[in-house]
Amino acid sequence: MHACAVIVSTRDDLYAHRMSEFRLTQISDTHLGQRFPGLIANFQAISAHIDADRPDLVVNTGDVSFDGPSSRDDVAFAKSLHAALPVACRYLPGNHDIGDNPTAIGPAPKPPVAEAHRRQFCDIIGEDHWSFEAAGWRFIGLNSLVMNSGLAFEAQQFDWLASEIARVNGRPVALFLHKPVFLHLPDDPETPETSIRYVPQPARARLIEMFAHVDLRLIASGHVHQRRDFTYRHTRHVWAPSAGFRINDARQDRIAIKEVGLVEYRFRPDSVEVRHVRAAGQVDIDIEELFAQMGGEH
Repeated sequence: MHACAVIVSTRDDLYAHRMSEFRLTQISDTHLGQRFPGLIANFQAISAHIDADRPDLVVNTGDVSFDGPSSRDDVAFAKSLHAALPVACRYLPGNHDIGDNPTAIGPAPKPPVAEAHRRQFCDIIGEDHWSFEAAGWRFIGLNSLVMNSGLAFEAQQFDWLASEIARVNGRPVALFLHKPVFLHLPDDPETPETSIRYVPQPARARLIEMFAHVDLRLIASGHVHQRRDFTYRHTRHVWAPSAGFRINDARQDRIAIKEVGLVEYRFRPDSVEVRHVRAAGQVDIDIEELFAQMGGEH
């Protein structure tokens, strides 16, 4: 069976013995590649912070590597830096790891998500979807880039998700994925300029409907490179900023806070505390600096 085949994890109860409290650190959009020393330095600052704090788990919610579809070396390099962390890690793919979702409107993504790149992510980085229980919560991680793709794995993951939701048994649920589900409201209209920013329709509506009858308390995402925290109905939506760089207002509209950083969570059986953190030594690198380093690549 392939490393990323859809299975019910035998590691479900890995954290179940820690029933009173579970500390999780979310990092996102690390964009690691050997040719970007500033991004490496920001990751090293986060690594030192994690080493001092020692959470139970680190979750990277995607864009782990700078350019996985074009550079297997970027993926391997990113994994090597994460492997040196002193705590366990789980990962979810971003568009820079496996390619982007097709959307109903707007230009076709470049590059589009591909099964070969998904397999590469799984082979080098690890599982691209997962579920486990800790501190009375059910944690679910999804590959949001295959949604609307038509790839065989899209349907397989939705089937897997249905079986996982059926096993929630009243527990609060924390959902992790790369792209935010929406901007303000579930039925926000898609625009050509922003369609690739959120989980695309009609997959978005299907995803929301699947979680409609469970206690979905938290949706944690990345992708937008802006730090945001809001609640819609009973679900708290946390956007982790990039660990690596920010995108200036000339290139991207400002929705929330543009800075580098990470997010820390403390889960207890019926609550979650969220801390928005910036590691000592992290620098707000602007995307223009990366373009300058890339030369003609972009």
